[in-house]
Amino acid sequence: MSNLGKSIRLERLFDRKSKRTIMIPMDHGLTLGTIKGLENLADMVDKVALGGANAVIEHSGMVGAGHRQYGIDVGLIIHLSGATSLAPDPNKKVIVCSVERALKMGADGVSIHINIGADEEPEMLQDAQRIIESSREWGVPLLAMLYPRGKKIADEYAPDVVNIAVRAGAELGADIVKTNYTGDIDSFKYIVKSVDVPVIIAGGPKTDTIPDLLQLVHDSIQAGGAGVAFGRNVFQAKDPTKIVSALSKIVHLNYTVEEVLKDY
Repeated sequence: MSNLGKSIRLERLFDRKSKRTIMIPMDHGLTLGTIKGLENLADMVDKVALGGANAVIEHSGMVGAGHRQYGIDVGLIIHLSGATSLAPDPNKKVIVCSVERALKMGADGVSIHINIGADEEPEMLQDAQRIIESSREWGVPLLAMLYPRGKKIADEYAPDVVNIAVRAGAELGADIVKTNYTGDIDSFKYIVKSVDVPVIIAGGPKTDTIPDLLQLVHDSIQAGGAGVAFGRNVFQAKDPTKIVSALSKIVHLNYTVEEVLKDY
């Protein structure tokens, strides 16, 4: 029954035709406090849902104030780990919510954050193991956000370290892996093809131009990526609904960047 439950919930997080997803993380408040775009969470969820987002990612305490307030359906992923920017080491993410609580709140999936290469990586991996076991028991899809960050890592977008992060997620048993895009199609294709789980790319800091953002997405899809999880590049945009709609044309409809920009 748990596998059936997971399959049903995954259908809410991915487009049925493209088998890809557009997720909008809105969990930044725990780390950074209130930032531009997330002053009114309910309003932003409505905007990205209207644009065609498949899911939003929120911390449990914000769900009641920011999810499905205006009747537009969108998947819900509750983020289970975090740390504030004021912590002694913000790279150390700790568990702040349980799978069971997320289910009681109506989550379609859960997510955790692991910094591969951080001093506290061992503890984060142990936390991940417990969350993964619980998500399997309850039939809940798990999104693992894995980023190469630590003293040994000079470039967190380098193919060799992104490769370790993605493979670690697959080895642990995550259902979806979110990580950095390596910057070129060939290296990312090698990484994605080596695992049997969907790999989606993070947006990171806000990009300079819309064409740059769309090209990043297009290239990741060409490499075999399963979609995007973009936060600030969406909710801090002038028109978040329009941005999500543009992303959807590339992710779900295989548009080229030029085709999207003609409409945009």
